[in-house]
Parts: sequence; C-alpha cells; structure tokens
Amino acid sequence: QVQLVESGGGLVQPGGSLRLSCAASGFTLGVNAVGWFRQVPGKEREGVSVINNDDGSPYYADSVKGRFTISRDIAKNTVYLQMNSLKPEDTAVYFCAADLVARASYDLQEEFYQYWGQGTQVTVSS
Repeated sequence: QVQLVESGGGLVQPGGSLRLSCAASGFTLGVNAVGWFRQVPGKEREGVSVINNDDGSPYYADSVKGRFTISRDIAKNTVYLQMNSLKPEDTAVYFCAADLVARASYDLQEEFYQYWGQGTQVTVSS
C-alpha cells in the first residue's frame, strides 16, 4: 500500500527557512517521481517542484526558483523540500505526491500523480 507522509511544516517569519519531508512507503524511489504542491483555501492547487528519482533531476515552478530546493534520500525513501527566503505568499498547505509511471520526463501536471499525502501547513508571518 502506497503511503506518503509529510512533515516539517510550521510557522516561520518572512525570510526564514523550513525543510519539508515526504516519507514514502509501499514503493521505492526509483524510476518514478515525487512532487510538491501547495494550496491556499479558495484557490487552485499549485505545483511547486518535482524530482525525477531515477537521476535526481529537479524541476521548479517559477514562483519558487532560486529559493526552494528539492532532494531525495534513496536510503531513507524520503523526498525533501528545502524552502529558503520564505515570503508570506508561500503560506499554504503543502502536499507531496507520487507519479509511479516511468516517463521520459516529469512535470507538475496534477493528473499524472496517482498518490497524495495529507499535507502539512506552512505559515509565513511576522
């Protein structure tokens, strides 16, 4: 049974940092991808970043490029999202999701992700 569990959310001041974790079970990080998405109440869910677990190549939305870094630990079967220089507009519930289909490349189209975590709240406020 595939399961994704997010952790690491919380309250942080503008300019601060947080590291989110997505612990995966029921599959191993390999020829697949794990992405991070975020959602603010009343708005559509937004893709943030995805990592190709086969070669480690990342992809970022323009809104977070240069501030967020996605990585994976194969041994721990966990994907991380390091978030630096946080802004109030980064406030959202952050979800990780897994695309277990082997593809030539991965992006942030939600319909390609088969499994989702429950989310973790990130609040950026002074």
